[in-house]
Amino acid sequence: MSVEKIHTLVVGAGQAGVAMSEHLSRNGVDYIVLERGRIAERWRSMRWDSLVANGPAWHDRFPGMDFPSHPDAFVPKDGIADYFEAYADMHKAPIRCGVDVTKVERLENGPGFRVETSQGVIEALNVVAATGPFQKPSIPPIVPADADVSQLHSSEYRNPSQLAEGAVLVVGAGSSGVQIAEELMMSGRKVYLSVGPHDRPPRAYRGRDFVWWLGVLGKWDAQAQAPGSEHVTIAVSGAHGGRTIDFRRLASHGMVLTGMTGAYRNGSLSFANDLAHNLDRGDQNYLSLLDEADAFVARNGLDLPPEPDARILGSEVDCVTNPLRELNLRDAGVGTIIWATGFTSDYSWLQVNAFDEAGRPKHQRGVSAEKGIYFLGLPWLSGRGSSFIWGVWHDAKHVADHILIQDNYLAYAPKS
Repeated sequence: MSVEKIHTLVVGAGQAGVAMSEHLSRNGVDYIVLERGRIAERWRSMRWDSLVANGPAWHDRFPGMDFPSHPDAFVPKDGIADYFEAYADMHKAPIRCGVDVTKVERLENGPGFRVETSQGVIEALNVVAATGPFQKPSIPPIVPADADVSQLHSSEYRNPSQLAEGAVLVVGAGSSGVQIAEELMMSGRKVYLSVGPHDRPPRAYRGRDFVWWLGVLGKWDAQAQAPGSEHVTIAVSGAHGGRTIDFRRLASHGMVLTGMTGAYRNGSLSFANDLAHNLDRGDQNYLSLLDEADAFVARNGLDLPPEPDARILGSEVDCVTNPLRELNLRDAGVGTIIWATGFTSDYSWLQVNAFDEAGRPKHQRGVSAEKGIYFLGLPWLSGRGSSFIWGVWHDAKHVADHILIQDNYLAYAPKS
């Protein structure tokens, strides 16, 4: 059987793979993109029904195409998937859907890699892993699988009607967890929300969305996370037209907040005594951004209306002043636990020397320690913006340019 040969093979046709396609095309590189599902599959099949983008349409997009919606709108998940499909079509991207990459290994004789797929073997000089960070749902081993309660990861949640009857415990109060918890509460469910450390930026302040403030304040330019912030989640939402997440407001409407989820024993879950601390830390993050924004307005003489009410924090609620430390799931009528606890990476298919001892990719701005292997779509790949649609586009340009530069080195021949 003949083996297909290609210069560069991109694995994954989400936002990273589609962005990479544009830049490789512009650089004149011979390439293909392989996708096990559909273009932007995770936006379609691993998100809940009501999800919208966390950033406004004017900001969270590729430079070459606007969303058809209003610039300040928060685009629904299917609209985002449609956008990536249209973008790939605009650039005539050579994307093959329904092809699963099962193994990548370096060729024994000569440069490049042998790529095993569900449709045969391909040899490629370069391989770009554009599979992103949301590969394998992470559920901490706290509650046994045979416990008398339904358990699912947030990537499996679609809408309230799919859940078993009864109350719901949502573990994790980042953007996904808090949005799902609020939707369930609004549907009439009793909801418990386990809140850990988080940053809580304002959705908007003084007439500007927080993504604008991060831009003018230079925060998108951060090249590395602050020490100790690797596992701090961001609580921000575009739901309901976009509004600041306020945990105390949710509690005042009937949601029960708890500290971080601890151990499970005899049908009961324990919670850490850290709820007030976590909320206070989120408040400090929130207020510090307001301080920086006010200073920027004064320094630059901007005509942006003051917003003193933004500094009024919600009043204390009973579940914060008298925190719940233990919950018997049966007695509380909890029928479902939703684990909004993030994802882990799965690079078992990529059998090359491109990882550290913990299995994390070794790279500089996506350029791997293994020559010819590249990573794209990872958080903080080059900076704070790497997880966002516009950020991955710029990261893809850097990776594509690096591939072209390497080609130019290999093509050099000294004149005699």
